[in-house]
Amino acid sequence: MTDRSKGGSYDYTLIGVFAILVMLGWLNIYAATYSDDFSSIFDLSQLYGKQLLWIGTATVIAFICLQLDFRFFQTFSYPLFIFSLVLLAAVLVFGKEIKGAQSWFVMGPISFQPSELAKFGTALALSNYLSSLTKSFKGFRTRAIAFLIILSPALLILLQPDTGSVLVYTALIFVLYREGLSGNVLLFGLLSAFLFILSLLLRDSSINLPFDFQIQGVYIIMLFVAILALLIFFLFRKVKQLPIVLGIAVIFVSGYVFSVDYIFEEVLSPHQQDRINELLGITSDPTGAGYNVHQSKIAIGSGGWVGKGFLQGTQTKFDFVPEQSTDFIFCTVGEEWGFLGSLVVVVLFIFLLFRIIYLSEKQRSKFARIYGYCVASIFFFHFAINIGMTIGLAPVIGIPLPFFSYGGSSLWGFTLLLFAFIKMDSDRINVLR
Repeated sequence: MTDRSKGGSYDYTLIGVFAILVMLGWLNIYAATYSDDFSSIFDLSQLYGKQLLWIGTATVIAFICLQLDFRFFQTFSYPLFIFSLVLLAAVLVFGKEIKGAQSWFVMGPISFQPSELAKFGTALALSNYLSSLTKSFKGFRTRAIAFLIILSPALLILLQPDTGSVLVYTALIFVLYREGLSGNVLLFGLLSAFLFILSLLLRDSSINLPFDFQIQGVYIIMLFVAILALLIFFLFRKVKQLPIVLGIAVIFVSGYVFSVDYIFEEVLSPHQQDRINELLGITSDPTGAGYNVHQSKIAIGSGGWVGKGFLQGTQTKFDFVPEQSTDFIFCTVGEEWGFLGSLVVVVLFIFLLFRIIYLSEKQRSKFARIYGYCVASIFFFHFAINIGMTIGLAPVIGIPLPFFSYGGSSLWGFTLLLFAFIKMDSDRINVLR
């Protein structure tokens, strides 16, 4: 816990949770890549040896963050944001393509993914802009600038293309909601997602009616929308301008529903289409598009209550699950540590998120509070989606589990995000209201 009586004290609870998660992550990387032929944990030819190196450099990054003046992050927020955009643009020209995405700078044995730094820069810039507003988060211009800050790196990442990293930026909508964005926007997003999924489920279906007449799936949706609009009209017909609003809503929904098929077929890549179809149960291909998730669920389910034991996972040992040390690291947790071990990991992440939100609400600095919510939102998206995709509840979009998945770029990025906030929090007693 922290001691604020003297001021400038760090939140050792957050630091402790960070250390626990990092070491648990390293143990599971070790288990996922262990081989009897390589006995030394410092062997840099093995992923667990390299991860120790990344942990060491992340520790240096954390130490540097704690030594900086807490005003540094706000003062240099825009330059860091612009620098991250420059890197994202540069990687499109000078980067190396790995697994279909030109997302990496490769310098000898070291590779760096600038999209991880961009999350940090975007969080700082968004926090600086929102904290500079004298009024609440209202007005078209204000909202347009905030969304521009979020969309600028997302669009550059989309060109790589790295859809998973792009979707992380949608989590920042929760920050805007905390700062006054109408809940209707969140509702609009949820309804859009629901209509998209429903349109995909019904696009190849039809209902037979009398006289050999059929209604296609997309028209079934529109029929329900029309009935709902009429019901709302009769219930609230005394409200002025309601017919205009309902008419615009029906036209918009119609255009959106009819465009889903085009978006799905022309915008999404074939492997993304296959993964979505597999998730929604439209198709079943356990040896193809659904192989990763199918094997992951086998691994997690085989762990039972207490797991098979450290280094005893058969799915892990024989590499049945691809990307087991990165995107699917959680299946190693489930197989070797079982339900109870998985529960411990989930509880640690939930505690981390609630601790960040709790401390964010205690900040005297508006910038620090908003930044804390940015960190919590990004961590939440990574945590929820990564674990969700390993158990078949979310599409496979290839994003790491914070502090667990192998990789220097992601570990550095998450460390920067967290320890910048810890530094801001440590000096909140010195911030004038």
